[in-house]
Amino acid sequence: MKKLIIASLTLVSSVAFSQVIIGGTTGTAPAAKKAAVLLEFEAGQNKGIILPYTRTLPSGTGLEGGTILLDASDATKAKVKYYAPGNAKADANGWIDLSSGNEANLTAPTDYMAKQPLSTGANAVVEDANAKAIIGASTTSAKGVLVLESTTKAMVLPQVASTDDVKDPAPGMMVYLNGTNKRLAVFNGAKWTYWAP
Repeated sequence: MKKLIIASLTLVSSVAFSQVIIGGTTGTAPAAKKAAVLLEFEAGQNKGIILPYTRTLPSGTGLEGGTILLDASDATKAKVKYYAPGNAKADANGWIDLSSGNEANLTAPTDYMAKQPLSTGANAVVEDANAKAIIGASTTSAKGVLVLESTTKAMVLPQVASTDDVKDPAPGMMVYLNGTNKRLAVFNGAKWTYWAP
């Protein structure tokens, strides 16, 4: 399924070099601003985007500022993290904890990690480190599952009025609150954390 999604997104981005709307045809960006959008999501779905779970926190070359993921290197203390090297709020490795110190146990009571592909052992899934879906360009040097490659366009996050509207959120979910208080909201598996612009 992952390969099908990546192939579909790659085909769409390499052929069209235009905007992608997931879940519908309208999206949430105003019509006058559509030219500045690479990826957006249909309105009224009360769903979010799920960040990749990582058993090993990435480092080194190819790691781009702006990378967002669910750090499950210790699955009993999972956190949503954002890579921003040089930022005063970043740790020594350049990561900012978007979970604000809140930790989630991804192994109990529900074992979310058991649902993730194994990275070691006889049943390990060996992934191609260079495989990625790129939207906005035909190539990129950035590493990632989904790479938005543009200096003039952006992604519009899935929007909800309240995180209470998201039924059974998955660890690593990210949404934008478009209600009274505009906020980025991330769910680490135990708790939502909110970030104001």
